[in-house]
Amino acid sequence: MQSMKSFLIRWLVTFVAVAAAAWIVPGIDGSWQSIALAALLLGFLNAFVRPALLLLSLPWIVVTLGIFVLVINALLLKAVSWVVPGFAVGGFWSAFFGGIVVSVVTLPFSCHFREGGRVCTIRVRNGEKRIY
Repeated sequence: MQSMKSFLIRWLVTFVAVAAAAWIVPGIDGSWQSIALAALLLGFLNAFVRPALLLLSLPWIVVTLGIFVLVINALLLKAVSWVVPGFAVGGFWSAFFGGIVVSVVTLPFSCHFREGGRVCTIRVRNGEKRIY
């Protein structure tokens, strides 16, 4: 029961993030039903495909100081638009900025609903920032 509740909360957060991207970023469009389906597929891709893509592109991520992760997010969002009917992402830059919006919206919630019930905190000590 707890895992179903966690799944529904994560799906709802992703739904809100994709809806925010569709509202903010020009070139991303879809009905509420297609956004809900896109959020479901994006959550699946983020859980199962994204870790493999991050591992395979690790040299590029290191060379670009992590900026290549934004490209991976854009490619996943664009891939979702190819599969989900009624959900459209205009081009690479729409997907790029849409991926940024989705990441920014989901970050606080994903920290709050981490496995094990731990909440991410930022500790600043002696000018050093750490996120747990």
